[in-house]
Amino acid sequence: MNWIKNLFSQNAITVKTEEMSKKFLVVGLGNIGDEYINTRHNIGFKIADYIASKYETAFETVKLGAKAEISIKGRKIILLKPNTYMNLSGKAVQYWMQKENITKENILVITDDLNLAFGIIRIKAKGSDGGHNGLKNIQLLLNTNDYPRFRFGISDEFKKGQQVDYVLGQWNESENEKLPERFEIAKKIVESFALAGLNETMNQFNGK
Repeated sequence: MNWIKNLFSQNAITVKTEEMSKKFLVVGLGNIGDEYINTRHNIGFKIADYIASKYETAFETVKLGAKAEISIKGRKIILLKPNTYMNLSGKAVQYWMQKENITKENILVITDDLNLAFGIIRIKAKGSDGGHNGLKNIQLLLNTNDYPRFRFGISDEFKKGQQVDYVLGQWNESENEKLPERFEIAKKIVESFALAGLNETMNQFNGK
């Protein structure tokens, strides 16, 4: 009888593993509050909002953030916008990874990047925080820098000492005109991440 119990146990583990592999957590980083809505630092929120709107779903307030769920060919994608403010983003990421049993390979963190020209995309499997406080806190709480991230270039066109004002500033007219096309590419990146995997997504979209 023990072999029967072991068989059922192994099957249960296999089913659970398969379910976990089909579940993804996509975290758009940003700050809550009306004053931050259209700032460069909130690009993660804006991309998450765009994806949710295209799938005709809405965010609901949950513990440590706002959450929306979409489904793509059997893959469940949880869109998360932490309400912890940027510097404590890791708290929300850690909580929802544990609650939903999502492995670090199946999370994708969307953030702004000063080191990339406007709109340029860089997807990586791991890396340093690059001085970004949101990534820094996620790395601290997950105790690793080994998790996928999607960096969206905001450029560094500011004078010395004006970085904070620039990052927390509004998009200019030219950038606003180009954002919709960038948002559509971002949606395709998230879809590819869930369906084709990280490596294929990096190969297809990096640098675009």
